[in-house]
Order: sequence, then structure tokens, then C-alpha cells
Amino acid sequence: MRSQDRTRRITLPRGWVLAALSAAVIATSAMAQMVPQLSGPDGDKMQEVPADPLPKWIVDDIRRMRAYPEQPPIIPHSIDGYQLSVNANRCLSCHKREFSQDAGAPMISVTHYMTREGQMLADVSPRRYFCTACHVPQADKKPLVGSTFKDMSELGVTGAGSE
Repeated sequence: MRSQDRTRRITLPRGWVLAALSAAVIATSAMAQMVPQLSGPDGDKMQEVPADPLPKWIVDDIRRMRAYPEQPPIIPHSIDGYQLSVNANRCLSCHKREFSQDAGAPMISVTHYMTREGQMLADVSPRRYFCTACHVPQADKKPLVGSTFKDMSELGVTGAGSE
């Protein structure tokens, strides 16, 4: 068994540890100033604060433009009282392939009938069964953050071959 060679130990300059510690404290305090406040109102942290009223849903049955490519469509109607569980999915009673024409509802995408590997199924894929994981009703509420998004058509971009 080899003995340890204690003469080859690395030694640091005397003030190095103190300098590193003070740099860490300064960096931490600078980052803390950049983080937005995520807690409730100032003052007593344990006080009860009344909740904002629930927003009104837009239920006009008008299909909206998507804000970005691949955005799941929003739900343009009320879904209050819809049952969505392992045993029942009321959305499928109108939007499933075989019911959509009679109901006048848009058919769910063919991608909802595919496995992760792209294999087609006869019924809705279990990973796409819970609709409200991606699709949500639209609330009549002011956006939290302003948006300057412009669609390609608004930027004056023309389609290929349109010359």
C-alpha cells in the first residue's frame, strides 16, 4: 500500500477563501434583487387575502385564430359540468371522428389517434384522452403581459410561387 505524500499538498493563498466567500455573498444578494416577489402582499404573511373573482368565459362558439404555429385550439364554448375522467370524456361525444359531422363540431386531429411512435390506432390515444391538458376555454380577461406578436401575413410575407 502506498503511503500518502504530504509534501505535494496544494496550498491556497491566505486571503483566497475570504475573497471567494465575499464574492459569493455579493453575487447572491445581486441575484436576490433581480428575482420578482412571488409572495403575497407586504405585511402580515399569514393574513387571508380575498381571491380574485373567476373570469367570465368567452362562449360565443366562434373559432379563433391561433396565436402561434402548433398552438392547440382554444375551446369556444362552455365546458362547465363536462365529465372528463378515465371512464368518460364528454368532449369525444361531439369531436370524435364518427360523431363530428352530425354534431357540427370540428373533428379532433388525426394526431390524437397516433401512438408516440406514429402508429395509427382505431380509437383516441390514451396520451391524448384528457383534452383540457392542452385545450382551454378562453377567459374574457386582460392579458398579464402585452404581446407584439405579428402573424406572417401582417409582415407582408407572400407565399412561395405568388409572384
